[in-house]
Amino acid sequence: MIKFETLKWRNFLSTGDYYNNINFLDSSTNLIVGENGAGKSTMLDALSFALFGKAHRKITKKQLVNTINNKDCVAEVTFKVNSVDYRVVRGIKPAIFEIWKNGLMIDQSSHAKEYQDILEKNVLQMSHKSFHQIVVLGSSSFIPFMQLNSTSRRDVIEDLLDINIFSKMNVILKEKTSLLKGELEGNTHSLEVVKTKINAQKKYIRDLTAINTQHRKDKESDISELHAEIEELNAANSTMSATVNELLPIVTDSLSTLRAKKQILDQYYAQFKNQVKTVVKEAKFFDENEVCPTCDQDIAEELRQEKKNSATSKAKELKSTMDMAEVQRQEYEDEIVLLESRMKECLADQNTLNNNNQTISRLQRSISKIKCELDDMTTNSGDMGEANTDLRELDTAMHDLTDSKFVLNERFAYNRIAGELLRDTGIKTKIIRQYIPVINELTNQYLQILDFFVHFELDESFNETIRSRYRDTFSYDSFSEGEKQRIDLSLLFTWRNIAKMKNSVSTNLLILDETFDSSLDGEGVDNLMKIIDTLKEDTNVFVISHKTELEDAHFERKITFVKEKNFSRMRESTWQKATNPI
Repeated sequence: MIKFETLKWRNFLSTGDYYNNINFLDSSTNLIVGENGAGKSTMLDALSFALFGKAHRKITKKQLVNTINNKDCVAEVTFKVNSVDYRVVRGIKPAIFEIWKNGLMIDQSSHAKEYQDILEKNVLQMSHKSFHQIVVLGSSSFIPFMQLNSTSRRDVIEDLLDINIFSKMNVILKEKTSLLKGELEGNTHSLEVVKTKINAQKKYIRDLTAINTQHRKDKESDISELHAEIEELNAANSTMSATVNELLPIVTDSLSTLRAKKQILDQYYAQFKNQVKTVVKEAKFFDENEVCPTCDQDIAEELRQEKKNSATSKAKELKSTMDMAEVQRQEYEDEIVLLESRMKECLADQNTLNNNNQTISRLQRSISKIKCELDDMTTNSGDMGEANTDLRELDTAMHDLTDSKFVLNERFAYNRIAGELLRDTGIKTKIIRQYIPVINELTNQYLQILDFFVHFELDESFNETIRSRYRDTFSYDSFSEGEKQRIDLSLLFTWRNIAKMKNSVSTNLLILDETFDSSLDGEGVDNLMKIIDTLKEDTNVFVISHKTELEDAHFERKITFVKEKNFSRMRESTWQKATNPI
């Protein structure tokens, strides 16, 4: 059983930079009230976000962060599963997702989705969909069981009955079957290979008796042709090797020297360029200024003219030097381009040498292989005894593979049968078939408590049949909203009973979101409270409602949400429940 203990949140929706805290265990019956927009349903969204990473309502993750503070959005829930304490912390801006078990955080090395799977499958044993069917009933913020499609209905039932393990087993079985299929295919392939080898061995035996001189001559001719090709490649290598060995060091050294000279010349060129800028700046200064901008003294015209002339002359000298340097730079660049071209030619020849050497090695290996074949021909020619021994060994291998294939086929057939049992139409359906009458009986009991006297029945495909006391048949959609809600409530309490029976997703927490506000009349409210009263020993019920008149009649604690300076705050009050609340 999951026993929810506390929940706190901050910077979540309309909640500001402080924690709103709720202790689920303080009271058995709790009323949550507040005006529209005050944050009544925030508690439900925070709980859903902490457990499943998404709100109960259709709100995007980005929208959950308080728009005023726009950071440090955190929701934290504590609960106990049997005797193990858990704490889950989840946040946005920054992103936080932590699962704590008995004070120690569970390893986060896995992917976020896998980490969430640990929480849902190993700890909660409850999905987001099951959470909405077992823990929460809302008037507009979730899809009731009766409005789900057949697949989604099956998912809810499987979670309740804790039979989704068969789906996992089916996945594992499919993987094993796939591996077995591969093994069987490998066996078949090996068997075909052995058969091919047997045929080849038989042909070899025939060839041993028919081998002749021409065959040997063909092999020797091949060797001669390969030797000729090797000699041709060696001759080509000899010419290229002399060229490469002689020219490559010279080109390399010359290229390195020229690049160094060009680098020095580039440095000088940059220096001359900076000097020209300085001289031009000086000439411009004396051309534009008749008075010193620093001391406000007149600059003599003779001095100004002298400085301008000097700067102009120096600039011409520097320009001439730069032109000479530019010519030299271009000569160096031309020589470098030429040497780089020669370097490429040398490297290309070097690459050709390497390729030729690889080809020579390959040809030599081919020669060695052919020589070995010739040796084998000499050694084994006419050795029928050894050839027949090999044939017998191959026959033995074929029989072993045939026996193995029989065993694999048996295992494959077993897996196929097991797969049929683990399919939705197999063992799961048998278990569901056993519980369908229980589900129908409990649902009808709750319908009677809620003064709705119809006969409700689900079949094995989770399709409903609803009949009146006069045996008239109705559909769920044909009823009024109040009647639909009675059916939804009956199913909710039925799911909780089934969960307790299976000890799968049983929990102390029950949240009714505006259930009292929609379609229940006064009598319906009283009947619903009768059911809630039967749960209070092991259930903490939270009712989110606008009906403040309910408080002293039915509930032990009231939690009021108010807006203060655009932020939601909660206030608690408790009172002794009336002796006869209904």
